[in-house]
Amino acid sequence: MSNPPIKSWHDMGGDIAGPVPKDDHDFALWEKRVDALLVLCAGKGIFTVDGLRRAIEDLPPDAFETMTYYERWISSVNRNLIEAGIYSPADLALRMEKISARGASYGEAAQ
Repeated sequence: MSNPPIKSWHDMGGDIAGPVPKDDHDFALWEKRVDALLVLCAGKGIFTVDGLRRAIEDLPPDAFETMTYYERWISSVNRNLIEAGIYSPADLALRMEKISARGASYGEAAQ
C-alpha cells in the first residue's frame, strides 16, 4: 500500500478556504510596477514564472500567510534578481538607505 503524498505547507489545493471574493479591485501603483518588473525580467531571460513560483514556495509559512499576493511576488522577484547576480544584498541595502533618506513623501524629498 502506498503512502499518500505529503503536502507542503503552501499547497492549499483541496483545503477548505471559504468563499472566493469575486469583486474587482484597483491595483496600487506599486503592484502594477511589480507585475511590470516580472514581465521585464522574464523578457530579458533573467528568470521565469517558474522561478517566481519557486521563490514564493520557499517563503516560510508565517511570511506566506501574512504577506499579500504582490508582497510575495516582490519578495520572489528580489530573490531571483539576487540569485541571478543582478545586484547583491549589500547593493540593495545601500539603495534602500538612499531612498529612506529622501523622506516619507516626494514633497519631503524635494526640500
